[in-house]
Amino acid sequence: MELYKQEFGQNFNLGFDLSLYPWLIDKSWHNDISPSFYFKTSTGFMVLWVDYEKPEQREDSEQDRYVVMTAVNSGTDESPEVHHNEDSLQIFSTEDPRTLNIFLSNTMGSITQTQSHT
Repeated sequence: MELYKQEFGQNFNLGFDLSLYPWLIDKSWHNDISPSFYFKTSTGFMVLWVDYEKPEQREDSEQDRYVVMTAVNSGTDESPEVHHNEDSLQIFSTEDPRTLNIFLSNTMGSITQTQSHT
């Protein structure tokens, strides 16, 4: 079972097919407000937060369901510890899973380029 389902329940709906994005690394933890996934681009690490489908279930009902923030790795390449900090910036936000899919698909080019250079 996926980590996000262990931490937030088997019925948590991401709103997208996680298998389409194998480069998204599940870092969900039950003490966070929602599931999260990190990934590496040519410009550094990012974290995708996926909140509850219904705004009334969210800690901040004004926040979009999908948010991508810049992040840092305080671990190593072999044992990453990716998280955002006080310098992190929100670079993407949407309520719409289709818009998220477009963003993730466009980001895939950056991922592929990064992986071919490492």
